[in-house]
Amino acid sequence: MEYRRTAVIKLDTPEGADASLRETVEQFKHCANTASEWCWHGDDGYHVTSKAKAERALYDQLRDETDLTANLVQKGIRRAVEAVKSGVERLKRGENTSQPYFSADSAVYDKRSATFHRDHVSLSTVDGRVECDYILPDGSETPPTKYVSDEDFEFRMAHLQYRDGDWYLHASMRKVEADEEPSESESKHRTVLGVDLGVNNLAVASTGRFWSADEFNHWRREYEKRRGSLQQCGSRHAHENIENVGRKEYGRFEIYLHTVANELIEEAVENDCSHIVFEDLTHIRENIPEATWQHVWGFRRLYEYVE
Repeated sequence: MEYRRTAVIKLDTPEGADASLRETVEQFKHCANTASEWCWHGDDGYHVTSKAKAERALYDQLRDETDLTANLVQKGIRRAVEAVKSGVERLKRGENTSQPYFSADSAVYDKRSATFHRDHVSLSTVDGRVECDYILPDGSETPPTKYVSDEDFEFRMAHLQYRDGDWYLHASMRKVEADEEPSESESKHRTVLGVDLGVNNLAVASTGRFWSADEFNHWRREYEKRRGSLQQCGSRHAHENIENVGRKEYGRFEIYLHTVANELIEEAVENDCSHIVFEDLTHIRENIPEATWQHVWGFRRLYEYVE
């Protein structure tokens, strides 16, 4: 039986490392956005969804333009190709989409650009290696401590993210347990895709892929402003407009969540996962106290769509 989990680990960065990490992330985004531009328009009028083709065309250029290691340049290109590929799938389904643009402060690391330990990580940056200690919650059964401290869970890759003044490592981890008498077919079809939910990233898959909540949060704030402005009027017409705003909000979120659900299913298929497992939603308000009612509704709606 194979288990996959995403451990969200807060990092304790050494003095002076913040600038190196920030510049590394900026240059990584440059690679991803340059590749996205090239892949979306293509060199022959078509969208490029081949990682090999994109790397052949852009690798040397981006190595010259940045101070990143070869692996991080490749990861930036591949991240863009994956996003373009998802966009092409949306177009095939007749959905509206546009060229992917990467604005979140994030970079992708694997075992060549990062060395993962049980208490710290060594990250490749534009200024060489930076070692960051983990800040883990007490309690051996509390995630992410539960996964990081378990020697059977192997670090596979990670997304480095900067938010609200702190650095986080979204580490994709895998654990393989031998069944007593596994059949060949059972062993082949029992890989689980784990999904964690959150306010900054709506969903984080155990493969390391994540779906940013930026768009969701932006429109949530916009609709709250509109409702607040209309409520001050107090008229019957304003009340009717508030109901219209609610319907528009509901419709926009439905489309967005349906897209995320489809992409979660695609992620499971691409990684040969037979099941998608969400974190327990029973106490989601207690586990994510900063979540609004829209977030909680969105989590449950996303679960229903995938189910």
